[in-house]
Amino acid sequence: MAIHIEGLVAIAIFYMLILVVGIWAAWKNKHSGETEGTDRSETIMVGGRDIGLFVGGFTMTATWVGGGYINGTAEYVYLPGFGLAWAQAPFGYALSLVVGGLFFAKPMRSRGYVTMLDPFQQIYGKRMGGLLFIPALMGEIFWSAAILSALGATLSVIVDINIKMSVVLSALIAIFYTLVGGLYSVAYTDVVQLFCIFIGLWISVPFALTNPAVADITVTAVKEVYQAPWRGSISSGDTWVWIDNFCLLMLGGIPWQVYFQRVLSASSATYAQVLSFLAAFGCLVMAVPSVLIGAIGASTDWNQTSYGAISPKDKDQADMILPIVLQHLCPPFVSFFGLGAVSAAVMSSADSSILSASSMFARNIYQMAFRQSASDREIVWVMRITIFVFGGLATVMALVTGTVYGLWYLSSDLVYVIIFPQLLSVLFIKGTNTYGSVAAYLFGMVLRIGGGEPYLHLPPFIYYPGWTLEQRVDHLTGAIEEVVVQRFPFKTMSMLASFLGNVGVSYLAKYLFESGKLSHKYDFLDAVVSKHSAEIMDKTTLVARGNNIGLSEMGPVKPRLSVTLAAAFTPISSPLQDIL
Repeated sequence: MAIHIEGLVAIAIFYMLILVVGIWAAWKNKHSGETEGTDRSETIMVGGRDIGLFVGGFTMTATWVGGGYINGTAEYVYLPGFGLAWAQAPFGYALSLVVGGLFFAKPMRSRGYVTMLDPFQQIYGKRMGGLLFIPALMGEIFWSAAILSALGATLSVIVDINIKMSVVLSALIAIFYTLVGGLYSVAYTDVVQLFCIFIGLWISVPFALTNPAVADITVTAVKEVYQAPWRGSISSGDTWVWIDNFCLLMLGGIPWQVYFQRVLSASSATYAQVLSFLAAFGCLVMAVPSVLIGAIGASTDWNQTSYGAISPKDKDQADMILPIVLQHLCPPFVSFFGLGAVSAAVMSSADSSILSASSMFARNIYQMAFRQSASDREIVWVMRITIFVFGGLATVMALVTGTVYGLWYLSSDLVYVIIFPQLLSVLFIKGTNTYGSVAAYLFGMVLRIGGGEPYLHLPPFIYYPGWTLEQRVDHLTGAIEEVVVQRFPFKTMSMLASFLGNVGVSYLAKYLFESGKLSHKYDFLDAVVSKHSAEIMDKTTLVARGNNIGLSEMGPVKPRLSVTLAAAFTPISSPLQDIL
């Protein structure tokens, strides 16, 4: 097939717009924080802590509203046997932001942390912080790789251009403006990208709905026309699996640096909470066109379209139902505009994850663990190098690894079962220590990996109650594969075991050492007898009083208004006015 010139032009316009906004944001805020004595590295990581409600609300929404979010929601609504009942991401991530805003945003912002790993290194030490960096890094890199891979497939469907070229070009643009502008560039481009997603998808929906090949979606929601109703249902045997997956989204969506980077960049602790609530609403609103496109795909007689008689699900292309609907049910100029929206969605996720990974490495690994005397200029250069390295790594994985989604599923599960219970402990459970943290790490990892991962063809070595053996058929090759399906909510069970293990082992170690039943010389982690946190955290972040945050300590923080980025609700002109 020939390359579609119109599609390339549309994509070039979207990419150029995003690149220009990213560079402009970097130039506009290049001196941000200087008047307040803020380090340049901290400005890159958390934007000088002066992100207002307008830009903050958009960039917080972009934490989860990306290529995987809009494509995945449409896919699950479209798939027979799943449907809207199993499209959990919109409500799961929305509730994740609500829970994060209610319980986690205020204590994290009030204490002035710079990254999500700061409280772990303060309480558990630099070595434990390094261990917790591993699942956090895996989650960010694999997520970026997965959505870049999805972008390549999407572009190849509509524009018919080389997948590798499109992935590399998209990654280079995201890496470049993140490199020069840090969080400011990411935040401002998020505003543009979310507008592109919203407008691009909503323009496409009316054309797809009125296509002659599409049946009434209100009818196909409850009645079988071309396939099973897209409303979906949850069988009694799948109830615990559904609950397990929903808890994974709701609670496992909290301990991510991409979320806390936005929280910690807010101009006050109260603003951080409000941003979370605004983003929760934004997640639900942005999911509506994806749900409709998935329903349209389930209501289409594909034999009447240019796609062909065999439906996408029978070609194992259900994961690309959104670009397929755009291409075959909409006029070309509409589909190209929608394609630009999808591309923008992917970049809004990729840039955030790359910046998050580099921030944690530069501060919590390089500075805190190896070079505590490193200058601010040195940290900035480490960040720039790691932005390029991690971005390149994600790009390579997107191009050469066929199991990138499986890797992301497993790593996101590890974030849920390892990092979330430890974040809960370090913020709200007084007295936990490094011994409990190590035990919790091992409990969570072994119990989760023991359950297996079908996407990676990783067999389980722990068979939880209710497991079954199912046969799955590849529609293209006809190959039959037997897969172990765990119907027990083992992910949430692993998370709870990790949390209880942290608390239990911490208090046991504390009792043994303080009572004298174990000699102080055996406290080889210096976690009970001799506290080490003061040696690890820098003077701007170290909490002098106590180890943990009580609910009574969650007081408001006075907002800081930058000379370059106006907070909302102030007389200064808004960022949107500056952009326009």
